[in-house]
Amino acid sequence: MIRAATDADRPAAAKLLARAFIDDPAMAYLFPDAATRAARLDRFFAMIVKIDDDPGHWSLASDLAGTLVAAALWRPPGAWETQLPAMLRALPEMVATFRTGLLRALALQRTLEKHHPRAPHWYLQFVGCDTAAQGKGYGGAAIRARLAVCDAQGLPAALETATPANLGLYQALGFVITDSFTIKGGPDFWTMWREPSQ
Repeated sequence: MIRAATDADRPAAAKLLARAFIDDPAMAYLFPDAATRAARLDRFFAMIVKIDDDPGHWSLASDLAGTLVAAALWRPPGAWETQLPAMLRALPEMVATFRTGLLRALALQRTLEKHHPRAPHWYLQFVGCDTAAQGKGYGGAAIRARLAVCDAQGLPAALETATPANLGLYQALGFVITDSFTIKGGPDFWTMWREPSQ
């Protein structure tokens, strides 16, 4: 089952994404200590899910038992960039989450923003699927739910990924690579763009 998220879904979505991103190259760069990464990711995604005003833009997928197994966090056109007031509100949590790596995290954010497309679009900020449910189509279904809205509105979609294995999945959903760049001392990133289907 695919549905839009509500405020009550924020904690569960954060926990799911923290588990899903444990081996993600970007998260390994931000949190290089594997022994503490799980706890740091819990804090990171708890912070991330608080920032968006309307979780109704997110797509959640549940299995037949009703258990949340995938989440796609989308931002609407014009809202892909985290604004300064939201950054300031999150600053205490950012310091607690990143600790001595805060400057590295902010530098990564600036680089991502530099390479991000400026034309109006829906932005797939994060998507993750529980390990036990991977390969069963839940993540793709969560993404396609918003892509159907993109198509109905005649709007493109964009994302960034640092996981080469995900490129084929996104390309199968209609995304194309429009940019690539390497973080010094960190992973490669790909910017991807999808025009609406006619």
